Amino acid sequence: MAQSVGIKDVARVAGVSVGTVSNVINRPDTVAAETRARVLSAIDRLGYVRSESARQLRAGRSRIMGLLVLDMGNPFFVDVARGAERTARQAGLGVMVCNSAQSPSEEAEYLSLFAEQRVRGVLLTPADASGRNIEAFRRHGIPFVLVDRVAEGTTECSVSVDDVAGGALAVRHLVDAGHRSIAYVSGPPGLNQVRDRRTGALDALAEAGLGPDSLHELPTERLDVAAGRDAGARLLGLAHRPTAAFCANDLLALGVLQAMYAAGVGVPDDLAIVGYDDIEFAAAAAVPLTSVRQPAVTMGALAAELLLEETEDTGAPHEHRRLVLAPELVVRRSSLSAR
Repeated sequence: MAQSVGIKDVARVAGVSVGTVSNVINRPDTVAAETRARVLSAIDRLGYVRSESARQLRAGRSRIMGLLVLDMGNPFFVDVARGAERTARQAGLGVMVCNSAQSPSEEAEYLSLFAEQRVRGVLLTPADASGRNIEAFRRHGIPFVLVDRVAEGTTECSVSVDDVAGGALAVRHLVDAGHRSIAYVSGPPGLNQVRDRRTGALDALAEAGLGPDSLHELPTERLDVAAGRDAGARLLGLAHRPTAAFCANDLLALGVLQAMYAAGVGVPDDLAIVGYDDIEFAAAAAVPLTSVRQPAVTMGALAAELLLEETEDTGAPHEHRRLVLAPELVVRRSSLSAR
């Protein structure tokens, strides 16, 4: 195995002290041009690469921001990452993106990795509804910001969308279109987002004088297209099939749409569908999908800004903030049946 080249090797080949090599790397203007050229030549010949981790340990500050999301297969979280990465780069930082795959155990492993790497801070969409992973991570003293989740019961910053309002927007739209029996394809019930969207759906039904039995919940273990297809099959098997479906995210909605298409069930005439997130694929579906839009890129950017504010050496105390953004209903053909 090839050995790594260190600063001492560069100093030996260039015939200078370790301190001179350090000055060439970090403060080149303080070194004479001839000496600087000799050191740079040695660096090039040996293929020396500065150890960023060692530099960070000496400085006590990392140039890496961690981002841990529920599912990088979901374009919503890709957009969150884009917003965070753009803000981080403007501040001269990099982003380490990790995917918990909606697994509390994988989330715990990645949080431990962030602690080992001594990252500047973490942007986190929690998979563990119990909060134990957050409590364990908090002991490391590394700042973190919750993304797509309200910081209930914690003192940390958070950036989220009002999911109760979003669920109400979706179901109010369906009720206004004449639907009185609505399926909620909900995803894992332990996720706050899933519960909040259900709360909003029930609020909209109550506004219309309809009881909670008007909402038929179809929980799924995951928030992906395959889970949506499975929920669609269960929906088709109901004795009294709802006339509309509100799905906790667009991937579930696309899966339901695929199941209806395979069974010859018309969308929206036989089943109206509303998704959530308004990912790029929603508008490009075979039947363009009505969806509740979340400003994902903005969420990622704002979360990164909050983390940068908390980790900057301004001397002033940091004030934690909870930013709650408004959702927007984007109506397309999947919900425009006439009843």
